[in-house]
Amino acid sequence: QLQLVEFGGGLVQPGGSLRLSCAASGDSLDYYDMGWFRHAPGKEREGVSCISASGETIYYVDSVKGRFAISRYNAKNEVHLQLNDLKPEDTALYYCTAVAECITHVGATLGSWGQGTQVTVSS
Repeated sequence: QLQLVEFGGGLVQPGGSLRLSCAASGDSLDYYDMGWFRHAPGKEREGVSCISASGETIYYVDSVKGRFAISRYNAKNEVHLQLNDLKPEDTALYYCTAVAECITHVGATLGSWGQGTQVTVSS
């Protein structure tokens, strides 16, 4: 069974950067499309970005385009999300998960969630 652990979050000032990582165990990520979601207090969970199993297809929600970059390193069973030019509205708990598809949006989760990593953007 796929198990995921996210890390790399923290407190940064507006305009700062963070690199989130998602480490998998229990199964290989080679065949999974992977997505990053975030959940802010008082808001619905939002699919932020995803990457196909091959890495050929990448999607970003409009609010993070040009600022976030998703990547995967299948040999290490890891997925990463580089967060640049962070804004206060990016504050949320960020999760990675295997998703059903990554084409024109972040697909539905296949059910494996980590504990999340908190990103707080504040001056």
